[in-house]
Amino acid sequence: MKVKHLIYTLLIVGIGSFIAYRIVSNKSKNDDSKKFNDKGKPTTVNGIVVKTSTFDNNLSLSGSIEANEQVEIHSEVSGIVEGIFFTEGTNVTKGQVLFKVNDIELKAQLRQAATREGLTTENERRAKLLLQKEAISQEEYDIARADNASAQAQSQLIRAQIAKTSVKAPFSGKIGLRSISPGTYITPTVLVAKLVNTSKLKITFSIPEKYAAQVKNGSTIDFTVSGSNKTYNAKIYAIEPEVAIETRTLQIRAIADNVDGKLFPGTFADVKLPLNIIKDAIVVPTEAIIPVQSGKKVYIANIGKAKEVMVEATTRTDASILVLSGLKAGDTLITSGVMTLKNDAPIIVKVK
Repeated sequence: MKVKHLIYTLLIVGIGSFIAYRIVSNKSKNDDSKKFNDKGKPTTVNGIVVKTSTFDNNLSLSGSIEANEQVEIHSEVSGIVEGIFFTEGTNVTKGQVLFKVNDIELKAQLRQAATREGLTTENERRAKLLLQKEAISQEEYDIARADNASAQAQSQLIRAQIAKTSVKAPFSGKIGLRSISPGTYITPTVLVAKLVNTSKLKITFSIPEKYAAQVKNGSTIDFTVSGSNKTYNAKIYAIEPEVAIETRTLQIRAIADNVDGKLFPGTFADVKLPLNIIKDAIVVPTEAIIPVQSGKKVYIANIGKAKEVMVEATTRTDASILVLSGLKAGDTLITSGVMTLKNDAPIIVKVK
């Protein structure tokens, strides 16, 4: 039995030693293979030779189109609408009467006030004569003059209320759909219609604060709207004096002609804002840029090996990005396989 146990023990030890040998042997082969692949066999990548060029620095932004002037039409007095003098959806001119509220009661009040005004005027005249003859005191004359002034003010107030019964257009523009009819009892809270001036339109948009110093009044922008391939122009005429703390953006407003009437307030605009033109700029394909925790990096070819270079990049377009520092003209920039490259990895570059 002791011999049998000894044999079993030797078999187990032998099998275990063989397995351990195979594991160590395979690991050694894998390490050798990995070392060969990493440092022995170069990786074929695409690249370009960095060149300088003139770069038109444009910002692509979203904006909103607003009417040059717009207002809600309300009546300042309550009463029955006795006449409407505009057609919905048509152009009206500044000062045109849009509708009229019945003013019979106000005119009656005016006649009453005018009668009182005439009486107080005559009383003041008589009091003045009596004062000159020292028949009354200065106080009695002052009371008569105050009564006359009060009566005149009352008449003036009623005349102003009568004038408000004729509602006029505050500016020329297109009037919208009305919500009243002749005979409607109207109050100042009732919205009659909206009046907008669309001969010119405002385009409002915001830019990041870092570009604030590059925008000036009088600059021209281009914009497009959904459903149209036409590019429109607008001129910047107002810039908000401070950056919004919540968004760290600066609001800007431009104005554009709308002679053909094809632009509508309330729509969105795709704005292209030209900034400074950069000469001798370095612009590279976006696929060459690798975002990292500390910023952005690229790989360049350096004597048959990949070299990691940190760069400062800014404005991005659809296919390229502007590099401010880190690259120079003549560098061979790697543009493919950059996510799997490592520093000092052997490479073969196919320059396009």
